[in-house]
Amino acid sequence: MKALRSVAAVGAATLLLGACGDDQGGASARLADGKTFTMALAGDPGNLDPHFTSLSVTGQVDRFLYDSLLGFAPDGKLLPALAEKWQATTTTATFTLRKGITCADGSPLTPATVAANITFVGDVKNGSSRVGTYVPAGAKATADEAAGTVTVTSPTPDAFLDRNLGGLPIVCDKGMKNRGSLKQGADGTGMFTLTEAVANDHYTLTRRKEYAWGPGDWEAGRPGLPDKVVLRIIPNEATTANLVLSGEVNVARLTGPDGQRLRGDGYQRRDVLAPSGEMLFNQKSGLLTADAAVRRALVQSLDLTPLRQVYTSGQGSAPTGLVAPAMTPCKGDTVTGTLPAFDAAGGKATLETARNGKPLSLTLVYPTSGSAGTPAAAELMQQQWTAAGVQVQLKPISEAQVGQIVSGELAWDVALFPITVTLPSQLVSYVSGPTPPQGTNFAFIDNKDYTTAVAAAQKLPGDSGCPQWLAAEKALLQQLDLVPFANSNVPLYARGATVELSDGDVDPTSIRMLG
Repeated sequence: MKALRSVAAVGAATLLLGACGDDQGGASARLADGKTFTMALAGDPGNLDPHFTSLSVTGQVDRFLYDSLLGFAPDGKLLPALAEKWQATTTTATFTLRKGITCADGSPLTPATVAANITFVGDVKNGSSRVGTYVPAGAKATADEAAGTVTVTSPTPDAFLDRNLGGLPIVCDKGMKNRGSLKQGADGTGMFTLTEAVANDHYTLTRRKEYAWGPGDWEAGRPGLPDKVVLRIIPNEATTANLVLSGEVNVARLTGPDGQRLRGDGYQRRDVLAPSGEMLFNQKSGLLTADAAVRRALVQSLDLTPLRQVYTSGQGSAPTGLVAPAMTPCKGDTVTGTLPAFDAAGGKATLETARNGKPLSLTLVYPTSGSAGTPAAAELMQQQWTAAGVQVQLKPISEAQVGQIVSGELAWDVALFPITVTLPSQLVSYVSGPTPPQGTNFAFIDNKDYTTAVAAAQKLPGDSGCPQWLAAEKALLQQLDLVPFANSNVPLYARGATVELSDGDVDPTSIRMLG
């Protein structure tokens, strides 16, 4: 799921938001114009409407088609994008738009359209999955066409208001008036337009030659820009690695052992360290996992160390928090000593009491396009919980079904996928507040200590509220609302092209094709 970007991004590899990494080796060659850039995606993006998705894979596709008010450098620094300048407090923000920005159909992007985007997402009646992540609930925006500004007022404080508003993909006027056209189409100011969409196979995009408003000091006419982009849906990592080796694919993320084949001269590597191993319990009234004692017994019955090794194919590390470590403004370890230690006998005894002579059964869902070790990790969880007296049904799900879980359309008890965010505030709407269909609190979490700490943190701008954000995070872990067990490096490999990452995604404006 930026969550779920993207939950931000919920999903198999990252929730719509990720972390940035360092170059681990690249290729030096002359730049070539007019070429085709091909990128492998592990799953189909589904609905492409940027205001109605929480999938990381969709967030990546939309990066090619839409722009946001602000850009994000690899180190997380805010950059001008659609907005040339901005100022903000925790409850108000004003953005001044660049001049000369046009939509894919050639129409100008106006402050009124930008304001309409923000107000639309902020209105909870519209059911946008981006409310609470990019736009506070109830926030409204007004436009000053003469000044070229958009002013946003939020009814509740947001410690990172400028960054969150600045990350919202902006839809052009025609798309705002016809949302249905965005499901398998696009109407944005992005560097590319969508020319072909074949679900579960490929998406073809064409570069807009007039595009000149990339992030920071980006300039049009730079050498090495691709004329066309092909996004291929390739769920199998071995196949993906083979296609990178053969030159048919330029860029791919590989979480399993096949990535070992793409190391050395001629390859560029970008590392993305993020909390990838997480489990959530469905706390909807009447479910077994709504009981805090049952959640604790289930976690006690799992040995998280071997689970981490299996899930990450031996490449992971112990997590220290719920936010991507390279991007979080709040450094600290909220995990160590907070989660219950492995105690198979104690967990089994508690579950035996909860059973009360009746069988205990759970449905464990996991994405088919996730980490290469996900299926084996799910099987290990099944084995350990079966030993504790619980019947466990494993249910592999597609990226689209992850979205259905977030929207409350699919039954589940335990979910094995991460909510990857780069700011602690981006997690709030997924672990508190309204539940589906009114909101994105899809696990039906009601943690009073968390909401109290968040309320205090949101009043303090930027990292000045970090003690409160860390307290909020710890409150979630203490109640086992969300259980992190692995940080994973999710490396991205490139051949025949160089790329940079922004919030964990490939930045389309950074692509340079090599001769």
